[in-house]
Amino acid sequence: MWLLFFLIASTAAVLSCALLCRAAVAAARTARPAPEASAGAAPDPADGGHRPGLTLYEMAYLSGGPHRLADLVLVLMAQQRRLLLADTGWATVVDPVGKDAVERATLSAIGPEGQRRIPAIRAALAGDDAVREVADRLVTDGLALPVAARPGIAAAVRLVQGAALLVPLSAAASYGTAPAGADHGPLLAWFALPLIVTLGTWAVARFELHPYSDWATHAGERQLPSTSDSPAAPASLTSFALRGPVALTDPTLRAALHSSGA
Repeated sequence: MWLLFFLIASTAAVLSCALLCRAAVAAARTARPAPEASAGAAPDPADGGHRPGLTLYEMAYLSGGPHRLADLVLVLMAQQRRLLLADTGWATVVDPVGKDAVERATLSAIGPEGQRRIPAIRAALAGDDAVREVADRLVTDGLALPVAARPGIAAAVRLVQGAALLVPLSAAASYGTAPAGADHGPLLAWFALPLIVTLGTWAVARFELHPYSDWATHAGERQLPSTSDSPAAPASLTSFALRGPVALTDPTLRAALHSSGA
């Protein structure tokens, strides 16, 4: 019986570590030096017309993908009193004029009735051309992972962590099903092998690849600023772009995104 548990633990360890190595290689192949901010780059209305580095939209995409970008534009428009986000998870249009392509796509996603559930808006925006343009620009600049390189390193690391947890559980199950009076030393020594593999791979990933991201390349991670590095944008919006709903101080906005599955 112990052999079955050992095969399960070893298979999980080998497959998860192989997937992590594959994700790391795919991410490395897409990486290229990040370009310096161009003096002629188009300004982003979301950050007050400035373009010192990444725009708010780009920060949001690199930090959380198209769903984070969609949530950002909803919060941005709500803070400017152009959308009303209810704590029940509904968005209502107050001002039907978008200031940029992403805002216009948001209004189109809400529809002519002027009201729609936030999850439906988020899903519609994630596949909109305006959001894809932001993603394509970041991929071209070597800051975001292309579709072929996802799911990325973060998902693979979670698999390795799960395998590292499965190994001692399998060892405990083998210990519990072993005949009474049996020598458990050699049995547990076999399980040390997949445990060493998973923990070693996890340690290397932590040292070489952290912070993990399913969206940003290493160059993109280095481009992401702290709140204090982005004076052109309100600190709350920059924090939201980087950290998500946990950064919101407005309880109504936080409840609206929380009730919609953010």
